[in-house]
Amino acid sequence: MTAPGVKETAQAVAGFAEDAGRLRAAVGRVIVGNDDVVESAVLCLFAGGHLLLEGVPGTGKTLLVRTLADALDLSFGRVQCTPDLMPADVVGTYLVTEEAGRREFVFREGPVFANILLADEVNRSTPKTQSALLEAMQERQVTSGGKTFPLPDPFVVLATVNPIEMEGTYPLPEAQLDRFLLKSMVPNSSVTEMETILDRTTSDDTPGVEAVLDAERVRAMQELVRQVPLGDRPRSWIARLIHATRPEAGEAGPLTRRYVRYGASVRAAQALALGGKVLALIGGRAAVAREDMLRIAHAALRHRIVLNFEAEAEGITTEQVIDEALERTGAG
Repeated sequence: MTAPGVKETAQAVAGFAEDAGRLRAAVGRVIVGNDDVVESAVLCLFAGGHLLLEGVPGTGKTLLVRTLADALDLSFGRVQCTPDLMPADVVGTYLVTEEAGRREFVFREGPVFANILLADEVNRSTPKTQSALLEAMQERQVTSGGKTFPLPDPFVVLATVNPIEMEGTYPLPEAQLDRFLLKSMVPNSSVTEMETILDRTTSDDTPGVEAVLDAERVRAMQELVRQVPLGDRPRSWIARLIHATRPEAGEAGPLTRRYVRYGASVRAAQALALGGKVLALIGGRAAVAREDMLRIAHAALRHRIVLNFEAEAEGITTEQVIDEALERTGAG
């Protein structure tokens, strides 16, 4: 880490861990269970990446995003994706205004101009509208009418996908899936969690959330993440793991060679590195360990591996491919 000294570094790491803990505690006052999903959302925020949440209706995906936004002193935008949603409904559009007898075109910003953007049921929007998010997610800017407009900093997209009711949906293309740092699967609540949810949501004492971090602090924490060094051994392990998901690579196993059409991309390696750095800081450490990256390996890889038709016919999943890759790289 490029901090001025050991003492300053220790203080910065301790401050990061404390503030990340405050944010998770604030979200936990509303969200019951789903610790891994909450961790993924916090991780994407501090890594400066985007999160894709998949789960059946009623698992709290939208509530999680809204609660995270409430726990941060940041602007929040929401897009409810439907087949008739147009790119201008997301990005914004030019309107004709008249003042003092003069008419001019003025750009009216869309909901994408927010620090945290919720794209609810993103697979219900058409490919044309989905593509409007590509530039925003990758370049942190949008283009309209030949002009480019920068988006707020920080900028994080949290999108939800409903795996059922697939009629009238448009699967996200691989290019857009690759823009998401992580993909988290949101499970159903356990019996104990269900009881707690009932207590919190059916009484007149609904828990609230107060903002614990502002934009300046989030940007500072994002910068600190980039300063955490990635050692030679973690770097080498990431490279070997990514190659183990590619059917043409020497590191690939039998499952990968037979059932994988395309393996993980370079962005998967970046997700593992950045996610590992965030988890190291949350744990009060200034160095990344393999265990940090193991915690997010499935979330970083599952949406970046494309299986072939034979895999679908025989019920082979990306989770099995990832498990094989982890085993072959000594981490299974």
